Amino acid sequence: MSVNLLPGLILPPIPTQPTLFAVLPASGPTTGGNLVLLLGFNLSGATSVTFGGTPATILAQDPSGLLLAVLAPAHAAGSVPVVVTTPAGTSAPATYTYVAPPVPPPPTVIAIAPSTGPTTGGTPFTIVGANLTGASVTFNGVPATNVNVIGGVLVTGLTPAGAAGNATVQVTTPSGSATVPGGFTYVAPAPPTVTAITPVTGPAAGGTPFVITGSNLTGAGVTFGGTPATNVIVTANGTLLVGLTPPGAAGNVAVQVTTPSGS
Repeated sequence: MSVNLLPGLILPPIPTQPTLFAVLPASGPTTGGNLVLLLGFNLSGATSVTFGGTPATILAQDPSGLLLAVLAPAHAAGSVPVVVTTPAGTSAPATYTYVAPPVPPPPTVIAIAPSTGPTTGGTPFTIVGANLTGASVTFNGVPATNVNVIGGVLVTGLTPAGAAGNATVQVTTPSGSATVPGGFTYVAPAPPTVTAITPVTGPAAGGTPFVITGSNLTGAGVTFGGTPATNVIVTANGTLLVGLTPPGAAGNVAVQVTTPSGS
């Protein structure tokens, strides 16, 4: 409304103080970021909206001044005043309640399988328990790799390398930690044993295919008189080793098989 105080002089409308009468919804998460609608009068031209003194993000304003859309800021749990400020003034506060998310129960663990493996690590394991969502696993404080949680009751992964002996296995989630009963026992790999090589003779030029039988041959290399054999392959169960002989001088030579755990 305009008022004529003097002929030819027109004053602007008198600003009206904002009034806030509803906050929808009236509650939300402590993390904030949720859409909140503010209902009232004279809300247009809002310069700030605060929740417990913390500024909200204004998304949209209704030109009629009846509605504001904002994103609630993060805040500690509890009820806080919501205040709208415009060039005409500040509204009386309305109430908004921050609700903390429910805290999940701490993890429980029953067993790990297998309960033993080599010190080199890399053993696939499964831990059985409950409330395991978001879990990480350590063996004597060293993180396991390839950890995956299934249905909150199973955790799978690969063991890290560790010293021989029993290791404490701990499962940790955002709501707590639990220790696996009995832990995990690291065992030093057994040294290789060799029972035979076939054939036992070949040309000095090398290139003779050979087969070595034995046990614990995984990761092995082979030398003939100190010269490495080529194309060496070990079967998955570590009992057969095949390759090609290197060139060598005529005569008998020592054949040595070497793995990370011995020769």
